[in-house]
Amino acid sequence: MFIDCHVHAIEVPSCPYPANGKQLISTPEVLIERYDAVGIEKGVILPIGSADSTHFVQSNEEMLRMVAKNPDRFIPFCNLDPRALLNRGDAPLEYVLKYYKDLGCKGVGEVTANLDMDDPRVQNLFQAADNCGIALTFHLATQAGGTYGLIEDAGLKKLEKALQKFTKVKFFGHSQTFWAEIAANPTKEEREGYPQGKIAEEGAVVKLMRKYPNLYGDVSAGSGCNALARDEEFAIKFLNEFQDRLMFGTDICMPDTPTPLVDFLLKLRNEKKISETVFQKVARENIIRILDL
Repeated sequence: MFIDCHVHAIEVPSCPYPANGKQLISTPEVLIERYDAVGIEKGVILPIGSADSTHFVQSNEEMLRMVAKNPDRFIPFCNLDPRALLNRGDAPLEYVLKYYKDLGCKGVGEVTANLDMDDPRVQNLFQAADNCGIALTFHLATQAGGTYGLIEDAGLKKLEKALQKFTKVKFFGHSQTFWAEIAANPTKEEREGYPQGKIAEEGAVVKLMRKYPNLYGDVSAGSGCNALARDEEFAIKFLNEFQDRLMFGTDICMPDTPTPLVDFLLKLRNEKKISETVFQKVARENIIRILDL
């Protein structure tokens, strides 16, 4: 029923997460069990490509091995830290992306390097993705240090400049800092968390999606689901308006990561608050079209 635009997996169990001793990332076997339980056909595996986000970094080759063993269940993305190839703003990153694109990778990400979105190295990665004409999943953050993700200010002005400049990139928006901007004027605390309550005024996400056709909504994780579930009436309008550019996702990391978006979308469909057409687009058809699966 569903196709997942955003998930993580690791070949063998890694060092447990230091805060709670839990396994940080699921193995493919565990992930497939989760998928079967909630009706997910397949998912896009996003390699962990930056040490800013975890205590380990994955190779693209590991991701390709997992996909090769489960070609009917997983879709490959490669990952590339903007600091790769000698940490400079003119590194030949396009060469790397083209190599993995030729191996079947449908995009690059999740980009989690804790660098300013305007940093020349980040811009260089965007340019490489633009030259390759591929998708790019990004994670936004509010600050340098103590977190991970590309640093962006309130209002998403740096993202807007990227959307204007790199028109061939299919930007997949993700994270608390991104989805908090579905509403106008979020506070710093809201941009780092999961805002509650009705959406009184449209925010930057809505305005940018309306203006730039190369921005897509990765509605995964607690952040994406919360952006919809906090105001069901607004969510219905948002899903209808952007029915061709929103994509279901889970962001399953730990084996027990919840999947609330499954239940939320099914509820809206079953209660006929969104049409079957809208449901199918968001649940699976959009990502098939956008990534040419």
